[in-house]
Amino acid sequence: MVALAADSILLDPNFPVVIRREISLARWPEKLDGFTIALLSDFHYDRIFSVHPIAAAVRMVNDLRPDLIALTGDFVSVPWAGSHAKAAAAAEPCARLLGQLHAPHGVWSVLGNHDCFTDPDRVTAALQAEKIPVMVNQSVAIERDGARFWLSGVDDVLAKGASLDRTLHGVPKDEAVVLMVHEPDFADKVARYPVDLQISGHSHGGQVRMPLVGPLYLPELARKYVWGLYRIGELTLYTNAGLGTVEIPVRFRCAPEITMLTIRRGKS
Repeated sequence: MVALAADSILLDPNFPVVIRREISLARWPEKLDGFTIALLSDFHYDRIFSVHPIAAAVRMVNDLRPDLIALTGDFVSVPWAGSHAKAAAAAEPCARLLGQLHAPHGVWSVLGNHDCFTDPDRVTAALQAEKIPVMVNQSVAIERDGARFWLSGVDDVLAKGASLDRTLHGVPKDEAVVLMVHEPDFADKVARYPVDLQISGHSHGGQVRMPLVGPLYLPELARKYVWGLYRIGELTLYTNAGLGTVEIPVRFRCAPEITMLTIRRGKS
């Protein structure tokens, strides 16, 4: 039991693993076949615990050389007690670490519920100071070799900021869309829109997953699409297990995750 507890506190939370997935999308441009996206989420920066998996993930992702990097929120944590403003002060050191990420088509982000319930303006400013755009119900064309897809990002769902209509306004309906959303269960709504791939976090994969029992706790809007790859109608969803921890600095049977997505043109 002592060894198990030590693994859950000292080993599992501190060593990210790379999970690779190939995703086929029917509308994906042929010239962009093989495009790679590194997905990171749920950093929950603190200087004692999560700083280690975040720093390790930055080094690992840069070595993987993805075409684009997506960060799907929760850079800071809502405190159990005390000042939300003080909790938001973690945004700057977290952003400085993430500012070391590099990809030819950029590092992009959306906010999560913890960011929005502390100080979203401060978190946004910290990321932007490191040249990491924060997407708030908007889309941008990602172009290469005369082909393009649209990278989109919604404001946080639990904070009541998400608007798919605003996000997708102006996006041609026949062009591929990759949507960043913090909460994965929003996919049931996203599936009614012309979106090809949703990438999310929020669940922490359960963070503590007991044999035969599964996750001990899952947050709202992460109880249906908990971890991994899903299909909802024509929509593909990937839920990342996150890097940091919340409430307690423990992971069990659920290592911090770097997701490397390789997108192929093909039948979805």
